[in-house]
Amino acid sequence: MVKFAHISDVHLGGWKQQEMRDLNSKSFQLTIDKCIENKLDFVLIAGDLFDTAYPGIEILKETFAQFKRLKESKIPCFIIAGSHDYSVSGKTFLDVLEKAGFCKNVTSFDPETATAEQREEKIILNPVIHGRVAIYGYPGKKSGLEISDLRKVKLNDAPGLFKIFMLHTTLDKAKGTLPIDAIESNLLPPADYYALGHLHIDFQYENFIYPGPVFPNNFAELEDLENGSFYIVDTESINQRQKIELKIKQTLPLTIQITNAITANEIILAELEKYSLQDKIILLRMKGEISTGKPSDIKFQQIEQYAKDKGAYFILRNTHDLKEKQEELNIDIEAKTEEAIEEETIKVYSDENPSDFNKLIPELMNSLTTEKQEGEKTEMFETRLLESARRILKF
Repeated sequence: MVKFAHISDVHLGGWKQQEMRDLNSKSFQLTIDKCIENKLDFVLIAGDLFDTAYPGIEILKETFAQFKRLKESKIPCFIIAGSHDYSVSGKTFLDVLEKAGFCKNVTSFDPETATAEQREEKIILNPVIHGRVAIYGYPGKKSGLEISDLRKVKLNDAPGLFKIFMLHTTLDKAKGTLPIDAIESNLLPPADYYALGHLHIDFQYENFIYPGPVFPNNFAELEDLENGSFYIVDTESINQRQKIELKIKQTLPLTIQITNAITANEIILAELEKYSLQDKIILLRMKGEISTGKPSDIKFQQIEQYAKDKGAYFILRNTHDLKEKQEELNIDIEAKTEEAIEEETIKVYSDENPSDFNKLIPELMNSLTTEKQEGEKTEMFETRLLESARRILKF
């Protein structure tokens, strides 16, 4: 009946390094290539096309070029805003793409629930009709603020049509052990296909689908995912969902234990020498507690130059788990209460690290012990904590 692509989390402009940013763009270009090759009925982008609501001009030029290719191939594109390209004002560059005729933002509220007061009880979404398909959408927002809204969402019915609900949010069945709020799948209105975005995972639960990002967005994602992906859905096929992997570059993940920063370069270079580095993304993760020297003694420029000379596309390093050995604080505490231990620890720290900021530590510590009130929503509790901290820090 219908054949479409489900794309999400493109995050154009997200990487700081130009080389990685270029790969992100190439992965999106390959995505459009696949959509055109498969002669799809339409394309869905479930949020975070851009990494920010206001991307740079070069990113916009590249993006417009790809959407122009879709339009010339007569493949409509339907889109929603994600938590990154969402703006509180409601104005983003998705509007520019829509006005240029390159896509259609499917977020459409029933006029009867258009005001904030009316939305307190329910939010009714209208469909965008395309042939025999009704497409609904609700945007992602910062800090998961869309979740409380989604618990009130209803869909204006479209009898006899294949219903797609596009969301950019965290689904309870997909969050695993993450300590974050999530929308309960059983509270969402019925649909034939839920085109999800936001979590950078390849996940399927019944007809709830996360396709994964078009390109990994950080070091850890490159380690876990290696490359990007999206789904092509063909409702008339036996295997209705086909995962399309976007293999742009090979990755070479290396984890190296370091205890001596002085000799670290020799160890790292010896490890790199074992592999063919040609055109690969090198993921260099360094771990351990340094007992000799300090992290700044590691000559990263020399390592990067060696990888470049061996033909590597790019080398990314991660030193998050590389620690400098710390001398333990010598604290002689006679009192047994937690409060007394806390006070003495702050005193010892302040004596050894004199600063005007130290005067604020007790008040900040006290502020952070504030407990969530019964019935208080998580976002309200977090806002209250932040406002308290800002008051203390005076910013």
